[in-house]
Amino acid sequence: MDLHFGDSKPTDEEREAVDALLGPPGSAWEAPFGDSAVRSDADLRWARGGRAARERRDLLLPGLHAVNDRVGWISEGALDYLCRRLTVPPAEAYGVATFYSMFSVKPRPATVLHVCTDVACAAAGSAELCAGVEGRLGLGSGVSVERGPCLGLCERAPAALVVRAGAGAGSAAEAGSGAPHAPGAEKPYATAVVAPATPESTVLAASAPEAAEPEPPASLAVPQAGQPGLTLLRRIGVVDPASLDDYRSHGGYTALRRAFALGPAGVIREVTDAGLVGRGGAAFPTGVKWKATASQPDRPHYLVCNADESEPGTFKDRVLMEGDPYSLIEAMTIAGYAVGAHQGYLYLRGEYPRALRLLSNAIEQARARGLLGDDVLGQGYAFDIEIRRGAGAYICGEETALFNSIEGFRGEPRSKPPFPVEKGLFGKPTAENNVETLVNVLPILTMGAEAYAAIGTEKSTGPKLFCVSGSVGRPGIYELPFGATLGELLDLAGKPDNLRAVLLGGAAGGFVRADEMDIPLTFEGTRAAGTTLGSGVVLAVDDTVPLPRILLRIAEFFRDESCGQCVPCRVGTVRQEEALHRIAERTGAAAAGDIALLREVGRAMRDASICGLGQTAWNAVESAIDRLGAYE
Repeated sequence: MDLHFGDSKPTDEEREAVDALLGPPGSAWEAPFGDSAVRSDADLRWARGGRAARERRDLLLPGLHAVNDRVGWISEGALDYLCRRLTVPPAEAYGVATFYSMFSVKPRPATVLHVCTDVACAAAGSAELCAGVEGRLGLGSGVSVERGPCLGLCERAPAALVVRAGAGAGSAAEAGSGAPHAPGAEKPYATAVVAPATPESTVLAASAPEAAEPEPPASLAVPQAGQPGLTLLRRIGVVDPASLDDYRSHGGYTALRRAFALGPAGVIREVTDAGLVGRGGAAFPTGVKWKATASQPDRPHYLVCNADESEPGTFKDRVLMEGDPYSLIEAMTIAGYAVGAHQGYLYLRGEYPRALRLLSNAIEQARARGLLGDDVLGQGYAFDIEIRRGAGAYICGEETALFNSIEGFRGEPRSKPPFPVEKGLFGKPTAENNVETLVNVLPILTMGAEAYAAIGTEKSTGPKLFCVSGSVGRPGIYELPFGATLGELLDLAGKPDNLRAVLLGGAAGGFVRADEMDIPLTFEGTRAAGTTLGSGVVLAVDDTVPLPRILLRIAEFFRDESCGQCVPCRVGTVRQEEALHRIAERTGAAAAGDIALLREVGRAMRDASICGLGQTAWNAVESAIDRLGAYE
């Protein structure tokens, strides 16, 4: 291991941020270069705690967050100090710090304004929003304006997120949800969400996050809220998301009690018989994954909830976590029990401050009431959950990249096999599921596998959440049984008369024409139609939206989000964007050469990329060319 520490020292503020997470340094080996404050004669004879420190490498990402939250950027001195504390080579830590878009290793203002410029927000005028904000703020405003990817607020596009480092316990905008902070955990930063954003409201929030308007309740994103017949969304808008008692009075923790009555094998059997498959896009059978994890002799087992919802156009997991957080905590406990895990990790995207606050509160309340901890519900089963914040990396939605991120490495996908059920997080058997998949386990156990399987179709069972945004009258999350048609969904959402196309599955999905409204919304139905259901994104585009600009934004997104590990994706996403820039103003024969190049590059990415990012980076562009006649 090649350790190259510089002679830069952390500021007192940076040291306090790291020590608040890791505790005070135990010896001079962990202190900054030249610091004799904690040195003793024994320190000069041997190094202590090296192995123990290396085993804490998974605290590298939380440590980077601690510094960034307190100061606003990560200096060389702060990085060196964190590396000494964890015995991590500074070069490796620098590679991790520069991997995430929410961190900076260069000085910047304490206030950062993230403005979404992805597909839904671009269609809603994010370019005009950015221009208006930058014009009003001007130079020397003390605010760094950063145009970035989807913030998961597509139903209220255009959207912006303000993060102010070192701002104390939070802001008025955060307090709007009514959720308390975790006990004893004062936040060293403040946030404000502005959506739908105007230049005036965004500048006000950036200047004073505490003066920003409170966020509306999560139920505003659910047009069906309060309607009878809902399964996954039935508590949103009905229960107080901060109240455990309210959750339990509406059926909460009934499923966990039935899980204990069934036993781990019985739970897995119910999930298998229900036909539940992953809701993140891959549609892998959940029962098969759980059974494979539970059967592994290697210990310990881990459960990971993938809440790094970063697919442009996707916001269903955010609404579930903000509107019904206890359901996720209960579902994770059931999943951990089924697979034999005693520790769960909830990997939450860094752009979801309200979800972080509500989930932290839910975990604390569950621990206090014996629903997490050493003896869950007095059943002799120990299980606890730890939240790990992401920091802005779409690729960390891939399960093995997520594992690397938690472990303190760059969030790059691993080669398979071995599969996560054999060697996942920390090299141990791991079951990984997303939020919507896990929450589906609750109705399976309360209504029974047979009743659950009767919802939907034979191959796509149960209810499905769809994220509808773009050119519709009532954007939001809709719950429908599998098998409903695209037209039926868009009629609920207020389909425009001038609809041009619909993007299914997000940036990694594909476009369909306005006359293809009879496509059944099932995994097998969309596959037969030559498209994909993906994570449930349904983004409507009318004839006022410039399609070439949307395609170019999708290409820019994949260029930015490629982790760079494999050549087909690293180079292919750049070549794709370059070709789209060239043909943006050309059509017909003039664009034919670049379209042929796009097809060649797209095939190479699809066939040779290591993970789904590169394999799907060409999908939306290909479908727009072949299905919509773009550039003709």
